[in-house]
Amino acid sequence: MKFEHEAIFCIVNSGYSEAVMDAAKKLGARGGTVINARGTASKEAEAFFGVTVEPEKEIVMILIPTKRKDAILNALYEEVGLSTAGQGIAFSLPVDGVVGIAEEKPENA
Repeated sequence: MKFEHEAIFCIVNSGYSEAVMDAAKKLGARGGTVINARGTASKEAEAFFGVTVEPEKEIVMILIPTKRKDAILNALYEEVGLSTAGQGIAFSLPVDGVVGIAEEKPENA
């Protein structure tokens, strides 16, 4: 199946959602939704991944055209990935139906 849109979910330490959106907007994202959350991890998982899990998290959901997905995911990895203070992870899911958003204008219009 071919999907026209993807939903990117980026989970970062609290206070880093603006960095997520800044990176995504540079590559064409128009906005997102931030959800406050709490993370959990066992001490074994923290040791295995070499990170300390901060319990306060923000989940940023961004709906984007599929053609922008790879570039945005790569930018999120660079800007707020696990090796940064944001300690973020990001993933995408295909979206098979969308209502309520305007069509994207051609780049030369």
